[in-house]
Amino acid sequence: MMPRFIKKRSKTIGQPPGTLVHIGEKKTEEMRITIIDYDETHFEEKEAKTVEECFPFKDTPTVTWINIDGLHQVEIIEKIGKHFSLHPLILEDILNTGQRPKIEDFIEYLYVVLKMLYYDDKEAEVKAEQVSLILGSNFVISFQEKEGDVFNPIRDRIRGSKGRIRKMGADYLAYALLDGVVDNYFMILEKLGEEIEDMEEELVSNPTPETSQGIHRLKGEMIFLRKSVWPLREVINGLERGESSLIKKSTVIYLRDVYDHTIQVIDTIETYRDIVSGMVDTYLSSISNRMNEVINWSFGYLSVIGLMFLIALGLVIYFKRKRWL
Repeated sequence: MMPRFIKKRSKTIGQPPGTLVHIGEKKTEEMRITIIDYDETHFEEKEAKTVEECFPFKDTPTVTWINIDGLHQVEIIEKIGKHFSLHPLILEDILNTGQRPKIEDFIEYLYVVLKMLYYDDKEAEVKAEQVSLILGSNFVISFQEKEGDVFNPIRDRIRGSKGRIRKMGADYLAYALLDGVVDNYFMILEKLGEEIEDMEEELVSNPTPETSQGIHRLKGEMIFLRKSVWPLREVINGLERGESSLIKKSTVIYLRDVYDHTIQVIDTIETYRDIVSGMVDTYLSSISNRMNEVINWSFGYLSVIGLMFLIALGLVIYFKRKRWL
């Protein structure tokens, strides 16, 4: 449980600020860079073979989405940061996958970090991946720990020119990515809600030591979710206030919708936490009641006396055979 909450940072101890060190799972595969460039009439999508292929899109009049899967090749992150004039401390935060959700305004660009959650059916637990977003005047750069995300519906909308996304700017694209992450939280909560319902039925019908372990696991999941999601409320609120010139007024109303969804997610998490906490009391009460049923069995006293008599009789017979009596 603890590795999900705390990332090892021993590599950065004693290093000067802005030192680029990857903190996260070790990877051996190549990083993957994809580029989607578009406007209302133009669309281009490709996978970059070198990081330098991203550079011409910095100042194009179209909207460009550059997505990087994998953070372990530090030199590539450093090259991107240098070309797009990203502060060394931002690059350090991108590589440190233990960041809490936050937003930082550097005037020429915004830096947003959040957690993308998914449910691992094999291990029966919620896992998180850090996603960092850089929003510039005409581009969005997304940094992910590994390949695979919740953004495919957004890619499909851009490819098919569905909705208003091709008519809007980079700020709307950033909103769409945030919205995709938050919407996926509801899927996670739905899965956990089903587990909680099953656990409640088990508590009422037949609580076992495994039930107690299941409750403990769910309690840990709620703590993990709260830590991952709660700070996002302030991130979305910071974007919604529209203090940055990079966020157009036309996009603010959509950010308000994401903010509302975030509050709903947080409220649901808090409700689940209360339910799981109550399960502990219910479990202890059920075990206590079952113990009382055993102790208060109407023939319990006579059975114990009879057992003691049989033991004493057996000892007498044994001693006589040994001629100790």
